[in-house]
Amino acid sequence: MTYAGRCSLLCMGTLIYGFNVSVDGYVNDANGSIDWSEPSDELHQYWNDFVRGTALTCYGRRLYDLMSAYWPTADDDPDAPPIIVDYARVWRAMPKVVFSSTLDSVDWNSRLERGDPVDVVRKLKAETDGRLEVAGATLAAPIVRAGLVDEYRMVIAPTLVGGGTPFFPPLPSWISLRMVENRTFPCGAVLLRYEAKRD
Repeated sequence: MTYAGRCSLLCMGTLIYGFNVSVDGYVNDANGSIDWSEPSDELHQYWNDFVRGTALTCYGRRLYDLMSAYWPTADDDPDAPPIIVDYARVWRAMPKVVFSSTLDSVDWNSRLERGDPVDVVRKLKAETDGRLEVAGATLAAPIVRAGLVDEYRMVIAPTLVGGGTPFFPPLPSWISLRMVENRTFPCGAVLLRYEAKRD
């Protein structure tokens, strides 16, 4: 049996969809802003550690543009606090797949993908031993609907934004979940982690 054949039997990534979310269920407001979800140091550390333990992240173009506009050089600022320096370094090092039909190239340990997100993510899960993340609600929508997400991590920010991009897309049917963790941060944000029930 080839390595690829053995990997298809032994390797199976766990796909996580996680984001900071408003109390009313949005990842950004009606103007596309996420300024309301500015994390406290403790919450930032949580996301730093999450990224550090992630084998691969899948980005849509808009979120990749947002992240790549700041994080590649954020640690160049001599006044940057250690938590920002740390995140910039782990973000650059983490392998990334960027789904886009308009970008010509990507950088910072990223590769460009133009295929169907559901097909590509299904293949990535089969080929990756470890934790994968899908980042961005628009990219996540068809992947959630296809039942590929193994775990949802919502950090509920103590803010109502009144509209924007919802964390969850419309669904064709229920997805049954099992809570595996909840945690309250001093800033008032609440982490909710749910596994998708596969029984």
